Amino acid sequence: MNTFSITAALTLAQNALLPVLDIVDQRVHDARTPSWCERRGWTDFLLGLDEAELRRCEAQGLAATLPSLHAVPESLRQLSRSVVGVSALPVLDAQLVQPSREDLRGVGFRKQRQLAVLLGALAPLAAPARRIVDVGAGSGHFARLSAAHFGRATLGLERDPERVARATSRAERTAADHGVGAEFALMDAGKELLQLSPGDLAIGLHACGELGDTLVQVVADSGADLALVSCCLQKIQASERAPLSRAANGFALKKETLGLSNLTSQAVGVESSIEETIRARQARYALRLLLLARGRELSPGAEMQGVNRRQAHAGLATIAERSLSVHGLPQANESEITYFEREAERQFSVIRRLSLPRDMLARAIELSVILDRAARLEEGGHAVRVATIFERAVTPRNVSLFASRDGGRLPRVWSGAAS
Repeated sequence: MNTFSITAALTLAQNALLPVLDIVDQRVHDARTPSWCERRGWTDFLLGLDEAELRRCEAQGLAATLPSLHAVPESLRQLSRSVVGVSALPVLDAQLVQPSREDLRGVGFRKQRQLAVLLGALAPLAAPARRIVDVGAGSGHFARLSAAHFGRATLGLERDPERVARATSRAERTAADHGVGAEFALMDAGKELLQLSPGDLAIGLHACGELGDTLVQVVADSGADLALVSCCLQKIQASERAPLSRAANGFALKKETLGLSNLTSQAVGVESSIEETIRARQARYALRLLLLARGRELSPGAEMQGVNRRQAHAGLATIAERSLSVHGLPQANESEITYFEREAERQFSVIRRLSLPRDMLARAIELSVILDRAARLEEGGHAVRVATIFERAVTPRNVSLFASRDGGRLPRVWSGAAS
């Protein structure tokens, strides 16, 4: 889809979101019907979904499932059409680069796939680059592999000193094998001055929140090239994210609203199955009910304070023991655990149904930010390409942004589209 227009796509995303900002701003925290749902007359339809229909909506997305459902309110059907239109993106056409098994030692399968695709996509940008700068380099896998593959001076910037030390050690071993190695430096690019030059290729693989915005601003001003795959857009200091581009016309989104962009409907979970994820969320809700009954008034999500969120997969009894200890409260007996498990199951069934329209807007929220970043780069003189890069089974954060003052360096896309 070479005719894809950044400005037109940004306008489309904003036009889809503006009439429903009340929905994205009002999360369904309990089993009470939210006002936006009542006003639009969607309550009976949503609560009338049977369990099989609900599971299909959660696995495939409400917008994709609505055409097969009956008695759908017309306003909900229209919203789903606009969401589908907003979500259509070009698909990157990249040849996989498969590093050796030795170079991928200690790298998980999903990460391996991301590295192979990104290395392939970067070939036209890396060829003329004088330096590759991996911002937020983490464990340094990409910087290390790109230095070896492209034979370019590569610098990885990371704020965690332990990760810098591990990345440096791995890079030394890779350099011994390939003759070219990456260097790593301790730096928090979100707080310290990031300096790039026109000959640099900046990389942000899953650059979170403000780091992604910072990277875009520095690239736009410096004339460097960019490859960005963003995630966790809600990781910002302010209460809302101000747009970067003039084309966004001041369209700002609240921090909590940005967190919605992390939701993804898919048939198979990335870290665990959808069924396991739902049970974990239900266990967290049961914990919230238990703490409320003990007199602890907590904001939604705060019930897991002091408890590793992954422990929710073990059920209420496990996380309740830890949470009650953190709050200095008496431990729950078996009958209490059983009661709140049953009450959570009843209420969470309602919450799941009422949350479907809001969850459907997650991709539009994500794209409104990414397209604003793309528009800022265009306004700074860059040619820009926005496209899906990874399969969702590899990671649901799969929207890539490539930018260069030379449009001929941008990776190619297929003629099809993906959501």
